[in-house]
Amino acid sequence: MTTVEITPEERAALAKALLDALDPLAAAVRARATGLPAERIWNAEPVEVALSVLSAWKLVDAEVKLLTAGAAATAGSYGASYEQLGAAWGITRQGARKKWPEAVSRPAARPGLLELFGGTAELAEDEASGGWRWTATGADGATGGAAAGPRTREEAAAHAGAFLAAHRQD
Repeated sequence: MTTVEITPEERAALAKALLDALDPLAAAVRARATGLPAERIWNAEPVEVALSVLSAWKLVDAEVKLLTAGAAATAGSYGASYEQLGAAWGITRQGARKKWPEAVSRPAARPGLLELFGGTAELAEDEASGGWRWTATGADGATGGAAAGPRTREEAAAHAGAFLAAHRQD
């Protein structure tokens, strides 16, 4: 995992920018919660003021999580793997997959071609059913197949292989 460090100056500038962004949000949240005019919203018990600020930070945190998920999805759309996302965030590949489950799209299944016993078979995923289909032409010219029967690519290959074995040229 890669850890990104920032300098103390960068940390101070980031904190200032976040506080500058938080101030108007905290004031708006406090004004709505109290119904008081803007000039009186901070005239309250310190604990009430602190809790209002904490509530505003919660809103910022939620927005940062959305923006982070968007950045992860953008990286994934450009081909980043969960391993790379995890490295950028300082977590494992599994942690990145759990944090951003939709960020990396799985590649579309490629059709497979089998050449056995003098015949050929093509395997393809059936997106409608989630299963696999196969079509084959045996060495003896017989054709066959199954439309979305097998649940896995391996099972489809086994069925196609059995068909090709049964229709080999002796």
